[in-house]
Amino acid sequence: MNNGKLLLLLTITALAASCSLTPSKPGMGKAIDWDDLPGWSKDHHAKAWPALLQSCMKMPAKNPQWQPICEDAQAVDVLDDETARMFFEQHFVAHRFTGSGNKGKGLVTGYYEPLLYGSLKKTARYKYPLYKRPDDLLRIELGDMYPELKGKKVRGRIVDKRVVPYYDRNEINNGKNPLAGNELLWVDDPVAVFFLHIQGSGRIQMPDGSYTGVGYADQNGQPYSSIGRILIEQGEIKKEDISMFTIRDWLKNNPQKSQDMLTRNRSYIFFQLRESADTNPVGSLNVPLTPARSIAVDPKNIPMGSPVWLDTSWPDENNTPLQRLMLAQDTGGAIKGYARADMFWGNGPRAEKLAGEMKQEARFYVLVPRTQQVSAAGSEKASN
Repeated sequence: MNNGKLLLLLTITALAASCSLTPSKPGMGKAIDWDDLPGWSKDHHAKAWPALLQSCMKMPAKNPQWQPICEDAQAVDVLDDETARMFFEQHFVAHRFTGSGNKGKGLVTGYYEPLLYGSLKKTARYKYPLYKRPDDLLRIELGDMYPELKGKKVRGRIVDKRVVPYYDRNEINNGKNPLAGNELLWVDDPVAVFFLHIQGSGRIQMPDGSYTGVGYADQNGQPYSSIGRILIEQGEIKKEDISMFTIRDWLKNNPQKSQDMLTRNRSYIFFQLRESADTNPVGSLNVPLTPARSIAVDPKNIPMGSPVWLDTSWPDENNTPLQRLMLAQDTGGAIKGYARADMFWGNGPRAEKLAGEMKQEARFYVLVPRTQQVSAAGSEKASN
């Protein structure tokens, strides 16, 4: 072989190797076979059925391609894992959804419904408020004025005939009490209040032993900042040790620093009472969440209501595979990016443990109705 041919062969080989190591473009990829979904045949697909039916409460109005899917789902009389699996295979097409880094892998964390202790009246014990949505909070849909900004919104308040940003966490908690009169109820632990803001919903045990449910009502429009990331950057907690539990312990063990640390997250959540503490909280899709089958996603990337095959691992030292069908039914201030999800675990000690420890690498596969065409860039259009 002459030097010219050798050089050409080496160049082609190098280019091929380079291409194989380069992650795919972030977003929706090409359709793949069901046999290529890791662990697809081993899941208990019937356990995802209640979440699918919840999505069907809203999806046909949002996307007409869902109408026949939901009609067929509601007509199913006898359901087992095989019937459910075949239903998804017949009505959907699986697409790999690629993240923007780490060779296309994404991240899945967990959230749950915490238990707090509170009262409808302020007392010496119950003195930390949960606020309802204030009347002066404006929510402006920018797309109403500028079509090119459809889907964009801002929140604020009016001062001297000008719209200004709404109060941030520091302004609300600094003692001047700008939200006086908007108290929904009172609880006994400021750290628990902060984590309730992160989880978005919870149950409150009242002094008489009864329970009241609270859920997300609105947000102040200020940016979300992870205090876990700040604690790592400041050397307070090692990156490999960070979890909801280590953050909570640090806040409780450093009362002089904790208030300043909490205000670093300017985002603030407002709550509303739920009809019953016995029902599951409602997600952003406006349907009740299904424990261990509902996830929060970034709706700019993964369509709300979509079935999503999750390929990840349990938060244990053995990296035990966790592969199951989920439904995208919620959003979150920290859930941003192409391949990012937050898994809802329900309530109770086990849910708290799993949610607090979950921080796993994951691969995502979005199930799209067969009547839609999806480009590799992630755009969708109805087929003729």
